Amino acid sequence: MYGKGIGAYKRTGVMTADPKQLVLMCYEEAIRNLKIARAKYVSCEYEEKARALIKAQDFICALNSALDLEKGGKIAANLQALYKYIMHRVTEADLKRDLKSMDHIIGILVELKSAWEEILNGHHKDTNPDLNSDQERQRNAARMREMRI
Repeated sequence: MYGKGIGAYKRTGVMTADPKQLVLMCYEEAIRNLKIARAKYVSCEYEEKARALIKAQDFICALNSALDLEKGGKIAANLQALYKYIMHRVTEADLKRDLKSMDHIIGILVELKSAWEEILNGHHKDTNPDLNSDQERQRNAARMREMRI
């Protein structure tokens, strides 16, 4: 009964969040879904595990697609390589049923999320006004809708 209301609330949050907040939301949801997948594997609920892994991978792909390699330079390129590594490790951990690898992946994402939170909480001023525009928010919301997030 409450599921539809929660879904609508989350969609509203995604559509109104600024791009920096969307990145944080993607980290949170990737971590949450990987933890769900891990728990579902342990409890032998393999369909639910697969669904959670797919959602986690969708959020990691969203993080990767949000990178601007031109403006982000070396940092963006390093993050892109890290996201590819994470995607590879998620697949490998699933195929090998390796919970330690899953924990390692979650740990990497938790560290990245913490770093991003420090940037947000450090009152990081963006010198690029385009990143804060309504047009950018709408574009990000459209991306999230396409991914069924």
